[in-house]
Amino acid sequence: MAIKRALISVSDKTGIVEFAQGLAEQGVQIISTGGTYNLLKEKGIPVTGISEVTGFPEIMDGRVKTLHPAVHSGLLAVRDNASHREQMEKLGLDYIDLVAVNLYPFAATIAKPDVSYEEAIENIDIGGPTMLRSAAKNHAFVTVVVDAADYGTILEELRANGDTTLDTRKHLAAKVFRHTGAYDALISGYLSGLQGEEFPEKYTVTYEKVQDLRYGENPHQQAAFYREPLAEAGSIVTAEQLNGKELSYNNINDANTALKIVQEFNEPTVVAVKHMNPCGVGIGADIHEAFKKAYDADPVSIFGGIVAANGTIGKETAELLHEMFLEIVIAPDFTQEALDILTKKKNIRVLKLSGSVAGKKPGKIVTTVEGGMLVQDSDAYQVTEADLKVVTDRQPTEEELKQLLFAWKVVKHVKSNAIVLASDNMTIGVGAGQMNRVGSASIAIEQAGEKVKGAVMASDAYFPMSDTLEMAAKAGITAVIHPGGSIRDADSIRVANEYGIAMVTTGIRHFRH
Repeated sequence: MAIKRALISVSDKTGIVEFAQGLAEQGVQIISTGGTYNLLKEKGIPVTGISEVTGFPEIMDGRVKTLHPAVHSGLLAVRDNASHREQMEKLGLDYIDLVAVNLYPFAATIAKPDVSYEEAIENIDIGGPTMLRSAAKNHAFVTVVVDAADYGTILEELRANGDTTLDTRKHLAAKVFRHTGAYDALISGYLSGLQGEEFPEKYTVTYEKVQDLRYGENPHQQAAFYREPLAEAGSIVTAEQLNGKELSYNNINDANTALKIVQEFNEPTVVAVKHMNPCGVGIGADIHEAFKKAYDADPVSIFGGIVAANGTIGKETAELLHEMFLEIVIAPDFTQEALDILTKKKNIRVLKLSGSVAGKKPGKIVTTVEGGMLVQDSDAYQVTEADLKVVTDRQPTEEELKQLLFAWKVVKHVKSNAIVLASDNMTIGVGAGQMNRVGSASIAIEQAGEKVKGAVMASDAYFPMSDTLEMAAKAGITAVIHPGGSIRDADSIRVANEYGIAMVTTGIRHFRH
């Protein structure tokens, strides 16, 4: 069957004039609405207004124009159904063989910081999705296109065969339903958010593909990278890659972890991450000093890792970074001298963040399980000095308190069971992901070596027994921060008092599995 009649109505007019010209050259009659009609007419392309087809004017500020039997019968009629053909002929209706529609810019509208509820509602498209769904349902006979990138393919097939192939129509129909599904997900998310419905009876989210990845966590796993349609600036998905190879699945995971940790701090901070755990975190008077502390925290594990900074990376720091093997360097900016140095290595990924590096508004974390998924708030709780409760005889000193809060910001990003040792605004030992807390403490203490004496310790959850405190005390730890809440807290407090350790509790735990 040949394409003889097309309906075009687009908000995004990219490529639409050229597409319409191509259709007209093949003898296709074009029907259009509103602004699209005016544009095509202005460009000298023969076009029929929708009101000429429906016999009814566009009304209610354009809210009602294509919701009419003359449109939807032309889209939904089954061409090889004799009854449908008879009804079309009897009612004087004609078929529509091609639909090119894209929708009101709802995502762009609600992304505006000052958008009003009324403006958002007016940018919910009704007629567009209805036409798309009608055409996509009847893709055995109707070609439907929602993406300007597909205009060329359609014209090529039309010029060659007078119609598109069924395979192409199936592909385009599936794309349409993905598109309308994503559109509806944004609308439901917006309205649910206004009502404060964080965990509704139907949880629908949508993402847009950024790129296919070479492979997933391992070479035998396929993977792709997606972004939220309204992803905030200052995130990995909005970063600009200035140098290096394509990001891998593991790169993206590690880079996201590094960025989330560095966002905890306002002072000049550098974070080094390996396998989604921090191996070094340092605060300094400037980014250069902060990097040296992050490096000194664990000069072995940083090899092949990811480094993130919350300030501009300059020449001195770039020279040190250039000396080692790193996968990624992330910062809000780089001096030109720093870029000249870093880009000498063709494989190192250099990511420049867009917007502020400050912490983002809390979102949701989605984890898949077999046959379902878990959804939770992100762990955005910020503990302050006012939240702390001293439970030992000795009060922490001002310096200990400062280091305890520093270590607490880091430990929330370490895989459980998590132990972080800190001193002089840097991590000196990190114990992650062990099956018991004593094992994590042992790893952290061994890593710290002689630096452990006079250091502080943070634990992501309470101490179920006093054994971890015994180990910490014998190593020379002087202050400890943990959530508290164990039925055996008294045992740990007793050990702390025996050794003169200052212990504070937060009342908040930070499991990260």
